[in-house]
Amino acid sequence: MSVEEYETIRLIDYMGLTQEECAAAMDVGRATVQTLYTDARKKLARFLVEASSLEIQGGNFVIGQNGSRCGREKRQDAKKGDYKMRLAVTFENGEIFQHFGHTEQFKVYDVEDGKISGAQIVDTNGSGHGALAGFLKDLGVDVLICGGIGGGARNALAEAGIELFPGACGDADAQVESYLAGNLNYDPDTVCNHHGHGHGEGNCEDHGQHECGHHCGE
Repeated sequence: MSVEEYETIRLIDYMGLTQEECAAAMDVGRATVQTLYTDARKKLARFLVEASSLEIQGGNFVIGQNGSRCGREKRQDAKKGDYKMRLAVTFENGEIFQHFGHTEQFKVYDVEDGKISGAQIVDTNGSGHGALAGFLKDLGVDVLICGGIGGGARNALAEAGIELFPGACGDADAQVESYLAGNLNYDPDTVCNHHGHGHGEGNCEDHGQHECGHHCGE
């Protein structure tokens, strides 16, 4: 379990904060808290049921001045002190491409103070699903928005410290704006776990049943 996931459990379940209050305490969006909290609860349930050990480590955070809470790490411009982050989406023909492991391009957005300051389309140069998490990490990506994604890729992104928002579809620019506004429509439970379907065109069909319905790769 990451430190951020643990923090949502501590603030919501132990301290009794609402998700909105938790988001403010951690200095992240409410959608981020919802994803972290859902993942944390699933991990806690697994550890309790399977009687396995629980390790809390990794993540992207800084300790608050009073040591009582953590917030998502902010990359600071030494002169301006502006909040900066880098966000990527799986990309094809202006839309969010629906198969993370097969994406040939990412559109990468630079964000300052909650607004897009620049964007570029980056080719993956044939990188397979096993290398894409490292590819994004090398680009300095903090957040990924995508369609379908496999369990192995989820784990690789988590290890790379990249926040994941799967199950999104539609116009890439519009979805990034929705994310920044805190109202991105996504499905944290989206998992591609089957093969053998035709390669899709990056549309939204077949989502809503927690699977991508196309040829998905991890």
